[in-house]
Amino acid sequence: MARLPKLLVSSVIRGTRSGEIHGGLYLVDLERGSAELKLDWNRADIDFSGRGGDRGLRGIAFHGSNILVASNSELLILDQDFAIRETFANPFLRHCHEICVAQDRVFLTSTGFDSVLSFDLKTRRFAGAWYLGERDGTFGLRPFDPGTFAGPAASNRFHLNSITVSESGLWLCGLSTPGLLHADGRRVALAAPLPPGTHNARMFEGGVLYNDTAADRVCHQRNGSVREIAVPDFPAGDIINVENLPPELARPRFARGLCVLPDGLIAGGSSPSTVAVYDLHAGRCIVQHTLSMDVRNAVHGLAPWPY
Repeated sequence: MARLPKLLVSSVIRGTRSGEIHGGLYLVDLERGSAELKLDWNRADIDFSGRGGDRGLRGIAFHGSNILVASNSELLILDQDFAIRETFANPFLRHCHEICVAQDRVFLTSTGFDSVLSFDLKTRRFAGAWYLGERDGTFGLRPFDPGTFAGPAASNRFHLNSITVSESGLWLCGLSTPGLLHADGRRVALAAPLPPGTHNARMFEGGVLYNDTAADRVCHQRNGSVREIAVPDFPAGDIINVENLPPELARPRFARGLCVLPDGLIAGGSSPSTVAVYDLHAGRCIVQHTLSMDVRNAVHGLAPWPY
């Protein structure tokens, strides 16, 4: 097996209060079993209500020499020393989850508006947006201008959390979509039915890779069969705050965050903040590293470190 790459990992710390650190960026060296906190995220000018609320950092991508990271309602552009060089907010970006880069554009899931936004990295502006709607089982994406106030009302019907882009269009999925959706500019079709409660769904090796968050497992669905691996578990006595918080606020084994590694391996995140490498063909976890044993601390985004 080739040497495992380093991973950049974002986190959300649920249930924290104003003035407390509520997320960050970690550079994880899977070969050495070590992690370095690169950015504390402790902004106080956010809404601290709810489970995750506005807390923490979310999707991760790269463009040239820049690191791109989503917070709840902003796109952050960082240099390789993790200094924040630019930030871009939009009134239609809320509770952002995953992001991806295609050519010179960033596509962001706006979970709080059931929408996808597009940011142009050349002009440094939000250049496009699409609202996901459904009627009688038929899905559609309605374009709107994110630079005006004529967009959709806030909504979280589908809890969009996954976005990838290919030459054939956009691939979208959420906790409450019927599965992975494909939009080619003419229509939105159900590419693959998935169970409710998924994160990070994407095409992979002729099938669909996803976190079955509701079932605490990582899955690859192809040709009518599903390969599944349980996310790491820990004795309850080893987990901090597990008895002090209701499960709807934070719970162990909450699976979120996926990325593809060389040699057919994948990496996934879970709670308390753990990064694991899975061999789907062998059906097992081969490496894992835990950042915190506090159940409130949850991995959100994962990406191989390219620099």
